[in-house]
Amino acid sequence: MKKINVFILAGCLVLLNACSNFLDTEPQTSLTDTNFYKTPADGYKALVGCYDGLQLIWSGNGLPVNSEVFSDDAFGGTGNADGFGWRMIDEFDKTKSPADQNFFLSNWTNYYKAIYRCNILIGKMDQIDWSTDPEAKGMYEAETKFLRAFLYFDMVRLWGNIPLIIEPTKDDVAQADPADVYKLIAEDLKFAVENLPATPYPAQPVSTHGRVTKWAAESLMARVFLYYTGYYSQADLAGVITKDQALAYVEDVIANSGHDLISDFANLWPAASLDNYAGEDNIETVFAVKYTYTSDYNGNTDGNHWMVMNGIREQYSYPYGNGWGGATVNAKLWNLYDPNDTRRGASIISIADENIDFQNESKQREYTGYYNKKYAPMVDKDGNSLAVKLGGVNFQIGQYEDYVSIRYADVLLMAAELGSPNAQTYFDKVRQRAFQTNFVSLPATKDNIMDERHLEFACEGIRYWDLLRTGVDNAAATIAESTTLLDGGVATPKTILASKIQETKGLQQIPYNQITLSGNKLVQNAGW
Repeated sequence: MKKINVFILAGCLVLLNACSNFLDTEPQTSLTDTNFYKTPADGYKALVGCYDGLQLIWSGNGLPVNSEVFSDDAFGGTGNADGFGWRMIDEFDKTKSPADQNFFLSNWTNYYKAIYRCNILIGKMDQIDWSTDPEAKGMYEAETKFLRAFLYFDMVRLWGNIPLIIEPTKDDVAQADPADVYKLIAEDLKFAVENLPATPYPAQPVSTHGRVTKWAAESLMARVFLYYTGYYSQADLAGVITKDQALAYVEDVIANSGHDLISDFANLWPAASLDNYAGEDNIETVFAVKYTYTSDYNGNTDGNHWMVMNGIREQYSYPYGNGWGGATVNAKLWNLYDPNDTRRGASIISIADENIDFQNESKQREYTGYYNKKYAPMVDKDGNSLAVKLGGVNFQIGQYEDYVSIRYADVLLMAAELGSPNAQTYFDKVRQRAFQTNFVSLPATKDNIMDERHLEFACEGIRYWDLLRTGVDNAAATIAESTTLLDGGVATPKTILASKIQETKGLQQIPYNQITLSGNKLVQNAGW
């Protein structure tokens, strides 16, 4: 009797309280492939584990933070006495920190652990007796395939050349052609679209909030289409989805999902709105990675472990909590906003404009005077971490704000970019929310849509990927910069070379230890 890897299966069946509305299971530690995967309840528990995998993938380096650092909107930052790994990824230059050859190691391994869980469940679908709940099979498989697509989309954008694993294996697998990875992503998302119920947002039971919906699958398909066709200069998505089909998907979300914009942009973000926060799973949230404060050091990894990087360096200033000063926001982003644009103050913490008495310049590297507000740790008026007040072990691993991966505003702008006959209406709707009574219409051209995406999704980990899909050379020219920042309070030159981004094609280094373990079957990306 073959034993399933217990460390993975056990993790599969323990789920975070962040998703307790619909995911509430007990851990299993002595299961095999012959006494499990028998009933729909077993399938549900395994599905819980697949969702749990999403909370693992960024427990080392959080891609939402890293993606900001890759872009033109943020620098590496962190502490003035820290290592230089964050400068390395900011400048796409391994000479900045040669010792950080495994900077993304925990991400690489956790992505494949999460994919392993999805592959196991997909492979066991026909082993389960679904007779007591026949509708569950298609739905669970659709959710699992969405999650696998989500994971692979992260990986193929980050590393480009990755092993494509569609069934559990312990063998070394060679890197696949990215087109093959994108083909699987498209097929998985197509299956999800076709097998998830078309339940509009208002009718979705609260108990299902946080789970994948048809609308999430359609929206992610459009995002993947735009990235793949842009970065690889292709006409369609790996021969599976055409531009017209991608547009039809997001038009369906707009027409039938029940999702809409929150009236006040600031109310999307806890630190920007305080008592007016619209809450998790609000009408604008199409898909979010769920978190809660209950992480501990005994195996529960359900907290938002990456958000503390965004915090003001080792200092709180109500409502903003203490953090590590990573991804310091570029002053150019602040200055890019029209003063009448409500998104500026809701997206960025401005030390000067908010009269914050910042006393730790000596501890902060690449200080700009600006920090991420959308994903900022929070404290009460006495400086107590809200995560700890709720019962978290500490502020580092107990942050609980969900990562909103897909917002309805993104759906509107993707539909406009894809050529909807209603492009101007969709474009105006996003801008009207941002400018309120100061709104002035602009034509919904491609350039204006991309500029609007920059302002709308700043600090959300989207900008870099939008740049790359306009072409590596354009992305490199946009990100390249020569400026002066404060390292420990001392003015220090800072240079990001376009040539480095071109050399790496915007990809990151594959962990060297994985190349070694593969017997050099894996090949490192150019420039690393």
